[in-house]
Order: sequence, then structure tokens, then C-alpha cells
Amino acid sequence: MTMTALDKWYGYMKSHDHAALWELLHPDAVFESPVVHTPQRGRDITFKYLSSAEKVLGGPGFKYIGEWRSDTGAVLEFENEIEGIKINGVDIITFSADDRIIHFKVMVRPLKGMNLLHRLMGEQLAKETAKQ
Repeated sequence: MTMTALDKWYGYMKSHDHAALWELLHPDAVFESPVVHTPQRGRDITFKYLSSAEKVLGGPGFKYIGEWRSDTGAVLEFENEIEGIKINGVDIITFSADDRIIHFKVMVRPLKGMNLLHRLMGEQLAKETAKQ
């Protein structure tokens, strides 16, 4: 992983530029949700989940508070407060050889926060589906 790949992710989180997110995702990207049992495979569904999560969780107050890197990825700890519930979690991101996101796993705590995100993500995904 080059610094550029991680910089692109941070850039997306600041800009909310969905075209940049699409370009950052590998066609074979896999997304693992803290709620959905099975991995979601492919760029289309990964894009749908990440762009929806950015709208639900990535708004005012969202910040990354920790970062751990490896040769092929990073673990980014985040926090935000939504509806009075402090949410803490990690994004575990793996990059492909061409510096695109190939695997993205999210883990969230506490349970109250995960339940809130489950509800809000369901509502956001339903809105996105209704637009199509």
C-alpha cells in the first residue's frame, strides 16, 4: 500500500466525492458489515454500502482517532455521536496491488451504537434504492 491509496480514502471522507470513491474501489471489492452476515461482493454493492455509511456516520462530528498500517492496508479507528449515542469503531481496509480498495470491513461498538447504525443504514439504503 502506498500512502497515496490511504490519502485517497481520507480525501473521499473529506470531499464526499462519490466519483472518487467509485475510482478507489477495485471491481472485485468486498464489503463486510458489522450487521450483515455475509460479505457483500463487487464494486456496485460495496459502493452502495460505503456511500450510504458516509451519509449516516460520516457527517458532522465524525473523526478518525487512530491509525495502524501494514504493507497492504490500514486499520482506522473512528468515532462520532449520533442521536446522543457515542459510536466507536474501526474500518479495516485492504488495498490491491494497484492501490484500490479490495476489502473493507467495519466493526462497531457499543451494541446501542450498532443497533442505531443498523436502523439508520437500513433507512439510507432504502432511500438509495427508491432513487434508482
